[in-house]
Amino acid sequence: MSNKAAYLEDRGVVRVSGEDAPSFLQGLLTNDVQTLKPGEARYAGLLTPQGKILFDMIVVRVESGSDDALLIDCAAAQAADLAKRLGFYKLRAKVAIANESEGLGVVALWGENRETPPNAVVYADPRDRRLGRRAILPRAEAGAFGTESVATYEALRIDAVAPKGGVDFAYGDAFPHDANLDLMHGVDFGKGCYVGQEVVSRMKHRGTGRKRVARVTLAADAPPPGTPVLDGELPVGTLGSSSGREALALLRLDRVEEAKVAGRGLTAGGVGLDLAE
Repeated sequence: MSNKAAYLEDRGVVRVSGEDAPSFLQGLLTNDVQTLKPGEARYAGLLTPQGKILFDMIVVRVESGSDDALLIDCAAAQAADLAKRLGFYKLRAKVAIANESEGLGVVALWGENRETPPNAVVYADPRDRRLGRRAILPRAEAGAFGTESVATYEALRIDAVAPKGGVDFAYGDAFPHDANLDLMHGVDFGKGCYVGQEVVSRMKHRGTGRKRVARVTLAADAPPPGTPVLDGELPVGTLGSSSGREALALLRLDRVEEAKVAGRGLTAGGVGLDLAE
C-alpha cells in the first residue's frame, strides 16, 4: 500500500499539562491514561453521570521535560467546550488546560511508513490498526498535507467501523456501547472510578446494550446522515457517514434481527440496505 496522508481539518487539540495531568484525566475518562508512555495514545470518552458520551477523544502523552503533558485529539467543534468542561473538574489539581486548536492540527497517515516533520507528535491510532497513525503539528504545516485524500481516509474509517461523533452518534445521547467505544479499545473495565462508570459497567455485565454502530451496504448511493433506517414503517436506527454505497448506521440490533428472521428488508430514504458482511 502506498503512503497516504490527509489533513483532518475537523479535528482540534486540547493540552492538559502539569504534575497532576495524568491522574486528573485518569479520574474522568473511560480509559487508563495514567500509564501512557511518551508517544503512546489511547482512545477514551468523557461521559455524563448517566453514562452518555459528551466527548470522545484520542489522548497522547508527549515528552515535556519535567512537566507531564497530554495532548487531546478531539473534534474541533468541541475543543473549546471540552477545555471548559475539564476546567469545571480542575478544583485544586495542579494542571493547566488550554485549547490549542488554532495553532495545532491533526493529520491521518496510513500505508507504508512515511517521514513526518521533526516537530510533529506522531502516534498509532489506538482504535484500529487499519487506521494507521496520526500526527499533531502546527496547523499551517498540517494543512500542507492537503484534503484530497480525506475521502479515501473516510472510506478507510467506515470500513474499520470507527464511528465519528456528531455524525454516526449524537453527543449527549449515546452510551459508549452504542458508539463502539468498547470495541475500539476506548473503555478500560478494570480501571478505577470515572464519571459514568457505574452505568457503563452495568451495561456490560447485564448485556443491556441494544444499539450499535454497524457497517451497512446500500443498493444505491447513501442518503444523507440522519436519515432514518426503517423496517417497513418501524424505525430501527439512523444512517450516519457514508462512502459510496458503504455507510455506518446506529441500529437497534434486536429489531434488525427480527426483520431478518421475518424476511423483511431495511430501507433508508427509500434505498435498500443490509448489514455488511
